[in-house]
Amino acid sequence: MAKFLQQVLDGNEPFFSQGMHQLEGSTGHAGVDTRLIADIMHAAHRVMRQLGLDPADTTASELYGALNSSIRHGNGQEMLLDTDFVLLPLGGQVVSFNLIDVIENQHHELPFLNRIVSHGQRALRGEIIQRYLDNPQTSQTNVYHNATHAGLVFDEDKYYQYDKPESAKSSDQPSILAIGDIFTDAFIALDENEAHVDTDEEGKKWLKIPFGSKPPYDHVDIVQAVGPSPNAAVSFARLGVRSGLMAFLGDDQAGRDSLDYLRREKIDTSLISVQKDTKSNYYYVLRYGADRTILVKDEAFAYKWRHPETAPDWVYLSLISAESWQLHEDLLNYLDANPDTKLAFQPGTFHFKWGTEKLARVYKRSYIVVMNREEAVDVTGRSYDSIKDLADGLHELGPQVVVITDGPSGSYASYDSKLLTIPNYPDPAPPLDRTGAGDAFASTIVAALAMGESLETAIKWAPINSMSVVQKIGAQAGLLNREEIEKYLAEAPSDYDAKEMTEETN
Repeated sequence: MAKFLQQVLDGNEPFFSQGMHQLEGSTGHAGVDTRLIADIMHAAHRVMRQLGLDPADTTASELYGALNSSIRHGNGQEMLLDTDFVLLPLGGQVVSFNLIDVIENQHHELPFLNRIVSHGQRALRGEIIQRYLDNPQTSQTNVYHNATHAGLVFDEDKYYQYDKPESAKSSDQPSILAIGDIFTDAFIALDENEAHVDTDEEGKKWLKIPFGSKPPYDHVDIVQAVGPSPNAAVSFARLGVRSGLMAFLGDDQAGRDSLDYLRREKIDTSLISVQKDTKSNYYYVLRYGADRTILVKDEAFAYKWRHPETAPDWVYLSLISAESWQLHEDLLNYLDANPDTKLAFQPGTFHFKWGTEKLARVYKRSYIVVMNREEAVDVTGRSYDSIKDLADGLHELGPQVVVITDGPSGSYASYDSKLLTIPNYPDPAPPLDRTGAGDAFASTIVAALAMGESLETAIKWAPINSMSVVQKIGAQAGLLNREEIEKYLAEAPSDYDAKEMTEETN
């Protein structure tokens, strides 16, 4: 029995067999694994018969094609709603009946050899553990110990609360669709004995390394699927929101790695466009201490709007290429047709370059905007010295809620004629990497509001997630779940609180 499960889960022998034997022994050999495999076979054969296939005479590639075809023709979702953990080995090749796997395989037109089975494997790992936990003779401690030994406990499963496919999840769980560009970052830690930073007469800082030589670097870290919108999508998912991403990738290895990573983070990737014969965006991040200089090269994508299958509760718009203007027009038309969908706007580089006149409809339709103090000056043309004046200027463009970050001075939130301020959450250690701190802040506020929390609560959550992010390399490794944020909040210093500003202090 262990051999079947080992094959579909790609388990590591001999630990998988040993761990499964220990799990079964803890039940007094009650046959939990036997019943599970019988349930898998029964469900798989039922679906195959519905597809018009003979379970005794079908190859893996034939089954894969039939499943994809059923989704393409709109008649496959119903038969796959209760096959979350069903994976079937045929001729040594495993095919997933998991609805999300099948949808993504069909949507991205993946050839059989590149097929996705990861959602089904995660669901099956969880199903195995749950069935042994449900046995009256087992204890939670022993089950998790033996499951870990078998290789059934994956760190990335921590945030994968599978339960049901996205299309079948409770409507009580809010949904947010993030829109923006996606990158792979190669973080190159410079040797600080070889590189240094100078400041010129105008106060501009320059990173300097020896020219024409071969200076050593300390190490490199590759981080997939980053950028303000992907960072936000991962943040939403970890905080307990149904999270989707509309972005653009090439059909190269970097693109495939990014898709796989996002799926592991339980992001709905059905609106990501994979464009043939195109490279994905790949950046090189030169790290010097906690600061960085980024070498960028943006690829040329066809930025075409794609209609979500169901309207999200929120859309989160952030950094995206200058070539995406038509997508913005289509987004605004979509929002006009779906007035209940709220728009959160965290402007990116080209949004600021386009200016407020071109983006007038975007600002007017936004429920909330988030930007830093210098950006607020640029957008409104008002004085840097007055936070209230900057907030009023942004409100005049349309948003009901305005959030302005101010570096070491903390942040401000304005709504209903109230202006709140919140200090930064104290760092437990010197920051390791500041990449993504602003994205963590903005996305946490939006997620909290989407979940029905007050703005006062939202702006108390946000600095905690930012604090955690700067303690890790990359923009996403430090993103927290709701329970972790609430734990930090419970342990916060007494002066960490959102306060209403009755008299402006800057």
